[in-house]
Amino acid sequence: MSALITLPTGENPKTVARGLYWQGWSISAIAEMVSTPRTTVDGWKKSDGWDEAKPLDRVESTLEARMVQLINKDDKSGKDFKEIDLLGRQVERMAKIHKYKESGKQSDLNPNLSNRGRKQGQKNPSNVIQIDDIDKFKDSFRDCLFDYQKVWYSAGLTNRIRNLLKSRQIGATWYFAREAFLDAIETGRNQIFLSASKAQARVFREYIIAWAMETAGIELTGDPITLNIEGPEKDYSATLYFLGTNSRTAQSYHGNVYMDEYFWIHKFIEFRKVASGMAMHKKWRQTYISTPSSKQHQAYKFWTGQLYNRGRKGDDRIEIDVTPHNLKNGKVCGDKQWRQIVNVYDAMKGGCDLFDIDDLRMEYSEDEFNNLLMCEFIDDTLSAFSVSELQSCMVDTLEIWDDWKPYTPRPLGNQPVWLGYDPSLSRDSAGLVILAAPSTPNGMIRGIERLQFKNPDFEAQANVIREMTEKYNVEYIAIDVTGLGIGVYQSVIKFYPQAVKLHYSPELKQQFVLKTKDVIKKGRLTFDHEWTDVVGAFTSIHKTITSSEKAVTYKADRNEDTGHADLAWALMHALHREPLAIAQGEDESALEIFE
Repeated sequence: MSALITLPTGENPKTVARGLYWQGWSISAIAEMVSTPRTTVDGWKKSDGWDEAKPLDRVESTLEARMVQLINKDDKSGKDFKEIDLLGRQVERMAKIHKYKESGKQSDLNPNLSNRGRKQGQKNPSNVIQIDDIDKFKDSFRDCLFDYQKVWYSAGLTNRIRNLLKSRQIGATWYFAREAFLDAIETGRNQIFLSASKAQARVFREYIIAWAMETAGIELTGDPITLNIEGPEKDYSATLYFLGTNSRTAQSYHGNVYMDEYFWIHKFIEFRKVASGMAMHKKWRQTYISTPSSKQHQAYKFWTGQLYNRGRKGDDRIEIDVTPHNLKNGKVCGDKQWRQIVNVYDAMKGGCDLFDIDDLRMEYSEDEFNNLLMCEFIDDTLSAFSVSELQSCMVDTLEIWDDWKPYTPRPLGNQPVWLGYDPSLSRDSAGLVILAAPSTPNGMIRGIERLQFKNPDFEAQANVIREMTEKYNVEYIAIDVTGLGIGVYQSVIKFYPQAVKLHYSPELKQQFVLKTKDVIKKGRLTFDHEWTDVVGAFTSIHKTITSSEKAVTYKADRNEDTGHADLAWALMHALHREPLAIAQGEDESALEIFE
């Protein structure tokens, strides 16, 4: 009989016994070698399934045991280090075999195969999606849809153009981001996301990145994002583009088009022509999504079919019933567009439980509620400011403002800014708007930040203004001292003594409106496309007469339950820094006022 094995300190007898068994030793011989009863060794064999272990598992376990033994050895020789290196390479080879068993790809055994056809120095592809991952995304996609989102999906399978008028915050951007990503990895079709601004388009990107990580642990990078889908039979790719309204950069792409908030895109007809050209082939799909703005907006003719009728005569013309009752469930119309209207109540009936209607009615005026949540268009025919003229101020700030760094401690460096504050009245909101002062006489005035305060604590609001003076080089602060405004003003002058106190009068309001219309008319006022709340605030301002019926003034619908136009008034307060009178040396111009 062979001599008994002397086990190294800390060595597990079971591990040694298992290794000997896989080498062909009998249970009795193993028991004698490791000084353990035969029944115990036999129990190890049965409980740990030594006979059921596959050859690869046996090799891996033996490699692991030997490597651990060598690593724990105190005085290693050169021979030991060489053996550790050899064992490490074998462990790496085992890992490749396991990966190959999961994917079936030869390149997992031989990485050089994946480099065939790749130029020298070219990096391995990123954003890799395995074919097996697609089922994970399908399951995740189906498991969390509301009923109305399922309708959108079905409509996309059979209709080339979908046109959706919808309530705010019902998950449209979230849904279409996922739909587009799933289509890309299933079909290899490119997806093009177009929004009024680059920042809005990137919301789609953030949803997609989060979903990929959440569902399959895949980290997506790049802008655009090029997806590389790998499978046992073939590999393919698809690109996701996230674009603003710069048509010169958009027109060279092709793929499925998603145009978000198209009722807020300036010069929509021109941009839509470019967008539709990117999806001209029959295999591409076009999807238009928006909350409504004004019936005077160019997109309204597209929504109602009037654009289709242009240049057509007689029987070729169509009439489309765009009432909520007709389009509630979605319908293919005479121009072959599938249209649907989904208001907040429709969404709630479809399973969306994210809203408290009573709270929303308290927060918004009736006009705001109807526009934002009930898909009703803004009636700006009696407003002091029209939607169209305000939309001409909207720009893609991330693309055209090179000096604007919104995510830094000093977003504008040392450039001067003007602050305007409009107070709350009882339970409504207060507004604060920050304008970048023009760098030259009669230069551009830019809206760079706006805030609304729901909390009536005037000290807290004053502290926010203090923070703005630290964040920006504040040259001017104007505060309406009506109501809580006097408390804010008295707090602000403690750290900014030169703050201007505004006492409202019909004459002052008229100066505000005339000045603002003047800078808009001259193309001097710009702000980001996301400032739709500011547009809504301005359109709520109407011309009226004073109670004495002796003077014209301007007002917005305000009551104790809802704040209205605070941001508009705050912007005009900041704009008051520049006098209404034409600066000396400026070209003469006329501003007509129709009473």
